[in-house]
Amino acid sequence: MSSHRLRDQAAIVGIGQTPYSKGLGRSEFDMAVEAILTACADAGIAPREIDGVVRYDMETTDEEQLLSVVGPGLRYQASTSWGGGGSVSVLVHAALAIAMGMANHVLVFRSRARGKKSVFGKDSKLGGRYWERIADRLPDLTQWHIPHGLVSAFQEMAMITRRHMIEYGTTEEQFAEVAVAMRRHALRNPNAVMRAPMTIADHHSSRMIAEPLRLFDCNIETDGACALIVSSRERARDLRQPPALIHAGALSAGSHHMRLATLFARDRDDDSAARAGRQLWESSGLRPSEIDAFFCYDFFTSFVIIALEDYGFCKRGEGGPFVEDQGLYFEGGRLATNTNGGQLSEAFIHGMNNNLEAVRQIRGTSTSQVPDCELVLLAGANTDPTGAVILRREA
Repeated sequence: MSSHRLRDQAAIVGIGQTPYSKGLGRSEFDMAVEAILTACADAGIAPREIDGVVRYDMETTDEEQLLSVVGPGLRYQASTSWGGGGSVSVLVHAALAIAMGMANHVLVFRSRARGKKSVFGKDSKLGGRYWERIADRLPDLTQWHIPHGLVSAFQEMAMITRRHMIEYGTTEEQFAEVAVAMRRHALRNPNAVMRAPMTIADHHSSRMIAEPLRLFDCNIETDGACALIVSSRERARDLRQPPALIHAGALSAGSHHMRLATLFARDRDDDSAARAGRQLWESSGLRPSEIDAFFCYDFFTSFVIIALEDYGFCKRGEGGPFVEDQGLYFEGGRLATNTNGGQLSEAFIHGMNNNLEAVRQIRGTSTSQVPDCELVLLAGANTDPTGAVILRREA
């Protein structure tokens, strides 16, 4: 199907979440059920009306478990790879299912018990950190770096961050600007985990995690779940909430990833996010200057800067200056970005919490509401096979 034919055919009609915290002591299935039922109630549909499910392939709650929640009438099931990249890819797949008539109401969700200390033992289904499965992962592309001590996402992204600093002069001061903007948004958001104000000095005094990334450059670790319901534009008109139309969508797998040996041999314009951005602008007929709010996968402050460049909000190498002087703040900034506080200050639900906030901006219900918000760009991670969508308010 042409991406042009996807235009405005599907809409996000319901959103739901659990509380966010660290160490909630709940299973991922239990949290998923709460978020799903809340999303159904928000949309005004019964759970049994869900006939499609799209999930992350690493999600421990599968379709068979969900049959007891959403009923036996599933006609469409799919999963998408990667964590950060999958956060928006799932929406593209759901929109495609709706546009092709394969389902009426598609559930998209993510549930994570990230606060759990280990993925092993009798409670392994509760969650944990994926890099603890080193022995199981060595047969894949991680064989090229784990034996050399490059194990965690913090270390991987520190190397890409350092490259950006060397090539473009990006500074720790600019990383701090991102962290402070996200925290200012979080302080307005009662759902956010992080409640203490942050200054540039606070950022600079936080401990080093993987040079040049400090503690406040990194996403927080939390438990929680989020869910969204995607339906057709026609059905959305009879439901409870104003629809967030999926105006355009893109999927992309580029060359820029730590697990590929060609990482430093390619230009960033070959990465997944840059390719997805070009697809979005071509299929939507829009320009970056028309976007009212931007939601990117802010697992590290430096990757917010890179995402601004990837999606054309500024030229390559100009992302650092773009974020200065509270350039990302919803009031008076250059581009309102992650108005919920993002994964740096609200919660880390593999980007799904940003999806919910993007819908709130379209509805006009955000705690950091952009006035007359009509168009929102929502992007997955810019280091993985990824997805991106533009959401539009119904005229």
